[in-house]
Amino acid sequence: MTALTRILFPLPDYRRTPWSLLGWWESRRLTYNLFVGGAGVVSLAVMVLFSSLPPKPQGLGFRWWGGALIYGVLANAGYSLGWLTEVGMRTLWGDEAPYAGPALFRQGLSFAVGLTLLPVPLALISWVVRLVGHFF
Repeated sequence: MTALTRILFPLPDYRRTPWSLLGWWESRRLTYNLFVGGAGVVSLAVMVLFSSLPPKPQGLGFRWWGGALIYGVLANAGYSLGWLTEVGMRTLWGDEAPYAGPALFRQGLSFAVGLTLLPVPLALISWVVRLVGHFF
């Protein structure tokens, strides 16, 4: 089993108490932050690159770090919904609740990384529009 497989397909929490579920989720928060943060660094680098290519955008005054900090806080708030969802499922369905933690983790991680990388194609499109507008 590779390290990536262990990260993306972790064993569920079989004890399934609210506190053990919280521990299961919190033990993966650093991994989540590393993946999403890495995607954020890529996005910021691409945005800086495309905004520095001619023709330069007019009036571009981004506050990169403030926005990145707010996004990081919101991404972590969203991550906490995984634990709350799993506890809610356990509360509603008791022992019949599926072991949803691993699937929720994968889906949330995929969504967060994808959303974090969304500025990459947007920066490319913005540069192409500026380039076309410069010549026409």
